[in-house]
This record gives sequence, C-alpha cells and structure tokens, in this order.
Amino acid sequence: METGRAIMVAVAVPARTGSLLRCAARRTIPLVASKTGITYTPPARRCFGASSSCRRQTLDPRNKLAPKEYLGKEIVDDYAILRDQYETPKNPIVLAHGLLGFAELKLAGSYLPSIHYWHGIKDALSRRKCEVITTTVPPSSSIEQRAAELARGIETLAQGKSVNIIAHSMGGLDARYMISQLKPAGVRVKSLVTVATPHHGSTFADYLMDEIGPERLPSLYNVWERITGFETGAFDQLTKRYMTQDFNPKTPDDPEVRYFSYGAMVHNKPPLLSPFRLSHGIIHGIEGPNDGLVSVQSSQWGTYKGTLSGVNHLDLINWSNRFRFTWQKWMGKPPTFNAIAFYLDIADMLAKEGL
Repeated sequence: METGRAIMVAVAVPARTGSLLRCAARRTIPLVASKTGITYTPPARRCFGASSSCRRQTLDPRNKLAPKEYLGKEIVDDYAILRDQYETPKNPIVLAHGLLGFAELKLAGSYLPSIHYWHGIKDALSRRKCEVITTTVPPSSSIEQRAAELARGIETLAQGKSVNIIAHSMGGLDARYMISQLKPAGVRVKSLVTVATPHHGSTFADYLMDEIGPERLPSLYNVWERITGFETGAFDQLTKRYMTQDFNPKTPDDPEVRYFSYGAMVHNKPPLLSPFRLSHGIIHGIEGPNDGLVSVQSSQWGTYKGTLSGVNHLDLINWSNRFRFTWQKWMGKPPTFNAIAFYLDIADMLAKEGL
C-alpha cells in the first residue's frame, strides 16, 4: 500500500433488533496508510491549510496544548526499584479510579480473593504510614455524576481533613469537576495529581463515536445499560471536542489547589492480543506518543512532572507488572518500571511540597 495515501474502508455498524445486535448499515471510515500502519483521520478534524477553525480544534481554549512531540522529562527507569526511604505527606491521600473502575471487586463472595483497582498500591502507601482513602464512583456515568459520588465519599471518609487526590485516567476529570464546580463544604483539597488523565480528550473516543455514528448510539447505550446496569454518560464526554470546547472552559482550576500530572507511553506497537493494539495506533497517528488509551499530549495539566517511558495504561495501576517482571527476568532484562515505587515517589513529592 502506498504510504500516505488516503483510503476509505467500509465498516459494519451494529443496529438493534429486539434485544439483539445485528450488522445493518455500513459506513465509510477514513484511514491513512503510513509507515507505522493504518491510522484514523476523523472527518471533523481533517483540515487543509491553517484555517481558524482548524486551529480552534487543536488548541484548548484555556490551557494550550503542547506539541504532540513534547514529552517533558522522559522517565525511563527512575521507578524501577523501591528506595529505602520515602517521606510521608501530612494530609491523607485519596485514590480516585478511572472509567469502568472500582475500589474493590468481589466476584465470588468470600470464596475468591477480592480484585483491587489499585493493585497493591494502597497497601504499600499504608505501610509507609500514609493515610489512604479509596473511593468508588459509578463506572461509566457522566463526569458530573461521578464527581458528586467522589465528593460524598471524601466527605464521609476524610471527616473534614484536608486531602491530596491521586487520580488515574478519568478519575482526574471527576476530581477537577468536583474541585471547580461542586466545591463541597466538607472537602478541602490541597493537591490533585493526575496520572494518564485525558484532559484534552481522546482520539480513540472520537474514532468510536464516528464509527458507530450518532444514529446508532442510543440503541447501543440501551443495550449496554441493560447488560451491565451501568449508565453511559462518560463515553461521549471523553471526545476531544467535548473536553476542549465544553469541559475545560467551564472547569477552571482552583487557585488554592496544586495541580500535577504525569503521562505515559509505549514504544512499540502492542502485541496482537493486547487490548491496546487498535487504540494505540489510532491515537499515535493523530496525537503522537501514548500509553494505549491516553496520549502524552492529553495527559498534561498543571505542572507536568514527566512521561513514563515503556509503560501502558494498565501498568500504571500495577495490573500487568508481575507478568512483565517475570518475563523480563527470564530474558535477562532488568525491569524499568514498578508502579509501587511510582506511587510512593508521588507521596514523597507531596511531602516535600509541604502537602
């Protein structure tokens, strides 16, 4: 295939019949062949020349986007191993989970161990004398609904104490909205640290919305809600258009709160069975380096602390490190990232900032 040549691919779009899904319409989705593979070009963002409308779509109205090549400090192996000493922040740490997340999941009551979103991270912080609060918000509800639950959880568990929030993925948007718009009387936030949060939206969310098509979304949302019992408000709020033209302008930072952020990126195309194989390529073609779901460019908000190199979206919550460490040991390669060391270092940073 000729590099750089635009092609059109027909994509089957599901339609609903009764309670089942069937393939009904076929829509053409614009893709471009490049040296790195097939990349997606969203119709609403294909701009020719430097028109003002194109510039409006690529710049956040309030917090200007950095160039997609900008990585800040590239963090390669700073968190490969645990240090002997970490300082403890004086305020409790709230861990806020992302889309489809949870604090603790019990699949078989007391018969099987619970699954924790923050796999081993809460326990590691607690062992270092950090007071840790984990919150649970609706998995796929709107930012507004999730933020309201986040506020209620903090009010109940922090009992009036000031807190530092560490948020993964969409959890950072919930926290920003809570701080900016809800301003709950019983919650005093000193800092917000976001980890791979899509502050400027996601090209992959745009791709899904374009592929499905607005005429099919209500049917698919209805099926999702019936099957899972979860609401669907989160999905279209993660598009680049919504975040840059709606959410960010209406969600100003609180000058009394310190904002920090981290991004992450994987270097190579994810393997065939990786859940990030499709999303990584789509995001890389437009936004550049990414962790499989969120680009480095979109992760930047407030003081950008750097880009974790060779780390994917699930590595950031310690879900795949055990397998990776074992594999690297067999291959004679030292591990370059330990999520436990990363979060202990965030706590150490907060302590040194007087938080």
